[in-house]
Amino acid sequence: MGLSLATAERWVHRWELQQQRYAVDREERFTVIADVVERSVAGRPARPLVVDLGCGPGSLAARLARRLPYADIVGVDMDPLLLELARTHHADAARYVDAVIGEEGWTRALCLDRPLDAAVSTTALHYLGPDALYRLYRQLAALLRPGGVLVNGDHFPHDDTALAALAGCVGRRHAERRHALAHEDWDSWWTAVAKDPELTDLLAERRRRQPAGGAGCAAHLSASAHERLLRRAGFGHVGTVWQYGDSQVLVAIR
Repeated sequence: MGLSLATAERWVHRWELQQQRYAVDREERFTVIADVVERSVAGRPARPLVVDLGCGPGSLAARLARRLPYADIVGVDMDPLLLELARTHHADAARYVDAVIGEEGWTRALCLDRPLDAAVSTTALHYLGPDALYRLYRQLAALLRPGGVLVNGDHFPHDDTALAALAGCVGRRHAERRHALAHEDWDSWWTAVAKDPELTDLLAERRRRQPAGGAGCAAHLSASAHERLLRRAGFGHVGTVWQYGDSQVLVAIR
């Protein structure tokens, strides 16, 4: 199912553009995540080990690799098409693993040879409900070294519904002002992908893996709900370090 570099470059570029419609100040959020990881590994004698949860086509992994060229990065995702884009376009950024985050045996599939220094994620964990998130956070706490960090950039609605609506509006307006020319959205990107003959086999494999009822519904838990689960899972310091509207970077220190 190998892709040509030109094909991977084209679709990753279009992915980056359409994702700007959804992630408020996406590039700034990536920068903040890299800042946190860089700070947490400063002075470490060994090569930092970082896992990118739900890495998709390698957007965050590639940025971390540019910031921390001395780090070992492992990207994990369940989507065969996005993983192949990452392996082709961002081949040197990370080692990519095909696994379903949270399922039995997924941590063994990572083949880690030492404790993690950091686990990062962007807009990849919001589909998990409280029980699944708690199990995942416990697994990550066991993988991280003392002082290691979990950094999650995502949209976290406020517990107060009125404030949640306002924060969402602020974020959407900001994204519209910054990316008024971004014409492609999530659905149209996948519709276009389906017309590329080079991606036919990967798309068929992606569809084969999807559950019969379609993708799971997004849970969209609030930041405070995540914080409670993280503390229960064994993280000592938990909180938001960056926010614009409902887009936040949530950090948990092991």
